[in-house]
Amino acid sequence: MMREKIAVKICGLTREADVDLALELGADFCGFIVYPKSPRALSLARATELARRVPPGQRVLVDVETDGGELQRRRDAGFDIFQIHASLEQGLDPLKNWSGLIGPARLWIAPRLQPGVAFPPAVLDFADTVLLDTYHSGQIGGTGQVGDWAGFATLKQQHPQTHWILAGGLNAANVLDAITATGTQRVDISSGVESEPGVKSPEKLRELFGILQQ
Repeated sequence: MMREKIAVKICGLTREADVDLALELGADFCGFIVYPKSPRALSLARATELARRVPPGQRVLVDVETDGGELQRRRDAGFDIFQIHASLEQGLDPLKNWSGLIGPARLWIAPRLQPGVAFPPAVLDFADTVLLDTYHSGQIGGTGQVGDWAGFATLKQQHPQTHWILAGGLNAANVLDAITATGTQRVDISSGVESEPGVKSPEKLRELFGILQQ
């Protein structure tokens, strides 16, 4: 029996060759980070330039707690999806604002929840897609650290109407275990296919997609 196709987002792309290879191998989404503190950060102009290589519907702009005015300016820059990492310490008003500006279908919310903090279901009122990454106090994503797979599986079962994306420490060696443990149909991978931050390894990319396409 063939396994259900897993949608794959390759994130933290910074080079044309990496974008092209990811797409050639079957990536469903390409992520470009504009958060200045990320080791994979791009300027908006550079992110936009790289995103032009990606088919419509697959271009993801990644940021952290984006200012509403900035999001409004980026809204028509050619990106299809806006992945926003947020601590939610200011409540749900920022989510309401982001959702109002771009719509819940284009908003991928990535809540920064410390271990032991329950996921607030009210988030689902504003975004159709939730990306759960491993929490790290000093870094947003790309840590290479595996997250709470059991917690992800529970949330996915409790809220089946939501699109759930698993992130955090995924690579060719553990991605099948992660899929089995969580039941996810969507994965986000960055450091697990890199030779250094922002530089994707062709060998690791090919190995990952080879495993997923078996």
